[in-house]
Amino acid sequence: DPPRLLESFSSVSLPPHARFLASLSGDYMAHCTKCGAAIADNAGFCGSCGAPQGTGTPAATPLVSNSAPVQTGLEPNVAGALCYALGWVTGLIFFFIDKRPSVRFHATQSIVVFGCIAILYVVLGPLLGVGLFSAGLGVMALFHLIFSLIWLASIILWILLMVKAYQGEQFRVPIAADLADKIFGKA
Repeated sequence: DPPRLLESFSSVSLPPHARFLASLSGDYMAHCTKCGAAIADNAGFCGSCGAPQGTGTPAATPLVSNSAPVQTGLEPNVAGALCYALGWVTGLIFFFIDKRPSVRFHATQSIVVFGCIAILYVVLGPLLGVGLFSAGLGVMALFHLIFSLIWLASIILWILLMVKAYQGEQFRVPIAADLADKIFGKA
């Protein structure tokens, strides 16, 4: 007896049109309402998670729920570390695609921390240029030193935040984490 189409791909999320075509061909099977594992048509409980299933005729649950938040499929610690990978850009991406609280914490903190650092660079860059042409080498050297210290601190902070997120810790940058909570709400 050849395996039915969706039984062989029960862990794969199919787009709506594929689910519709599978339901027309009779290859649509029941799934656990809690964990999504494939279950027998007359199962009272899920074999994977033990959750009770509806009595009577089991409803065939879709493989993808439209009401469920979109997830990345990554472990929370990996997704948290990737929130910092490209600064505020990856923080913004993960803020919109992953709704898990730990990942959202790292995403919002990344947006605030590295967004502020980017704004600081935009403000200090022209000052460095103006200092070169108008105030002389002393002022330019001072601006260059400040610019270099901010760069070094941001690299150290970037590595620290990625390591802490990968370890599963929610390391809070003192001012930035509070600001992220105010702007985006508590994760």
